[in-house]
Amino acid sequence: MKKLLALALLSSFVTTVASAQMLINGAGATFPQPIYTKWFDAYSRVDASVRFNYQGIGSGGGQKQILSETVDFGASDGPMSDENLAKAPRTLWHIPTVAGAVVMSYNLPGDPKLKLDGATLAAIYLGKTIKWNDPAIAGQNPDVSLPDQDIVVVHRSDGSGTTYIFTDYLSSVSSEWKDKVGKNTSVNWPTGLGGKSNAGVAGQVKQSPGAIGYVELAYAIQNKLPYADMKNSSGNYITPSIDSVTAALATATIPDDFRFSMVNPPGHDAYPIAGTTWLLVYAQQKDHAKGEKLVQFLRWAYTDGEKMAADLLYSPLPANVQERVLNRIAQIKY
Repeated sequence: MKKLLALALLSSFVTTVASAQMLINGAGATFPQPIYTKWFDAYSRVDASVRFNYQGIGSGGGQKQILSETVDFGASDGPMSDENLAKAPRTLWHIPTVAGAVVMSYNLPGDPKLKLDGATLAAIYLGKTIKWNDPAIAGQNPDVSLPDQDIVVVHRSDGSGTTYIFTDYLSSVSSEWKDKVGKNTSVNWPTGLGGKSNAGVAGQVKQSPGAIGYVELAYAIQNKLPYADMKNSSGNYITPSIDSVTAALATATIPDDFRFSMVNPPGHDAYPIAGTTWLLVYAQQKDHAKGEKLVQFLRWAYTDGEKMAADLLYSPLPANVQERVLNRIAQIKY
């Protein structure tokens, strides 16, 4: 009887604590989802009164939901356009969090280590280079026995900031891509199969012999997919890594609104297909209690959360940028 009473009291306590928790909802990019998941879990031990619910629905979805205010914050790997920002009911700020690499993963016999340049990658995604043993690929990989096999192109099917970074890069290295396709969170793909989210593209590549697809670095590693070294603007083939993304980030010019690109940067060691990711937060919060909790979390993210970035293969923001972001967070009103 005592045990039953104790269990009843414990159940009542747990229910009371759970019901007392404030729920803050967010949605958007899958590119940073691994680190956001880790942040939200870690923060639950810092402040047990708040719980974060984050849905990785792609950057396009995150932008739409924050504009309609169906979530408390959005997330995007592509900066919102002036046109979209003008649709916001109040001032909407971009809060950069971490930077990461978009890598070219592939499915070939023996998992060879490939080298690729931007022109070749653009030709593959334009549907012009269709075989793995094409001279443009073979010439960059003289020590690899490439198969006479069709290239299966895989891209995102949903509105995606990873797509924005990738198409921003292709637009910077190929005038034909820039003119015919351009850069955006979703584009009219000339060829290929679609996969939803980073996980969906990784899954398509993994199950499709001869496939190539673009994913955030952590997804390629989690799925045990090989990924290519990419030729940068200095002519060097660079392996995607924390250091090479940090080198790219160091070259970026970051304006006051924090919307910036870091693809195809100068620098001997910079990886060329990299980008930052943003939380989308209203400058004036409608709900005082939620706004206060969100600001407290953001302060924690830029003091303690950034230290977790490297463990998940993201590059933390430089100290001077973190300071600028903290100043912006301090201006959020609730």
